[in-house]
Amino acid sequence: MTGVAVVLAGGEGRRMGGGKPLRAWGDRPLLSRAIELAGGYANQVAVAVREAGQAGQGTEIPLLFDPPEIGGPLAGLASALDFGRRHGAQWVQTLACDMPYLPPDLCDRLAGALAPEVGAVLPTSGGRLHPICGLWRVASRDRLEAYLATGRSSLRGFAEHVGLREVAWDTPGADPFLNLNTLQDLATYQPSAAASDQVLVERPTEAAFSKRAGL
Repeated sequence: MTGVAVVLAGGEGRRMGGGKPLRAWGDRPLLSRAIELAGGYANQVAVAVREAGQAGQGTEIPLLFDPPEIGGPLAGLASALDFGRRHGAQWVQTLACDMPYLPPDLCDRLAGALAPEVGAVLPTSGGRLHPICGLWRVASRDRLEAYLATGRSSLRGFAEHVGLREVAWDTPGADPFLNLNTLQDLATYQPSAAASDQVLVERPTEAAFSKRAGL
C-alpha cells in the first residue's frame, strides 16, 4: 500500500501576522521542520499552498496549489488527495506547518487503524481531535464534491462523511500536537537541541508501512 505526505501551508496565519510557514523555529523556518517530519512519514512529499510565496524560495519539494473554489484547509486536502492520485498512492498523510513536535509514530499508529470501511483516521490528544494531521484514503477524493454540496466545509465533517476512525494519544507530558498560532506561541515553544533531536523520524519503506497497517 503506497502513500504520500503533504504539508498543508495555505492558511493566512493572521494571528501570527501572516507568513506563518516562513517564521523562524530555531535556525530554520517552520515549514522546513514540517517537511522534515513529512519525509519520515512517506517517501513522496509535497507542500500545499494558496500561492507560491507562502513557501518561500529554494525548496525542491513539489508545490501544490489549493483549488480557489474551496475554502479553508479542505482546499489543501483536495490538493493533497489529487497529488496522491497522480502518484498512484492509496493514502495521504497530511500535517500542518505549525506543529513542529508531531509524534514520530503518527503515521504508524494511524495506519494501524485503517479498515475497508474507513476513509480517514484522525489523531486525538487531551480530548481534542486534530483533523489536519489525518491519514486519508485517496479514494475519498471522489466524495468531496458531494460533501461540499451539503454546505459543509470542515475537515472533521468530511472525515465523518467518508468514514472516520479516531486514534488517541496518551500525553502525560507535553502535547505533541501543540500548534503555534501566535507570535507568543512561537517564542515560547522554540526548540532546544535535545527537544529537536527527540522528534526526528525515520523515513519508512512501503513494505514497513504495509506490515504495520496489516495489509
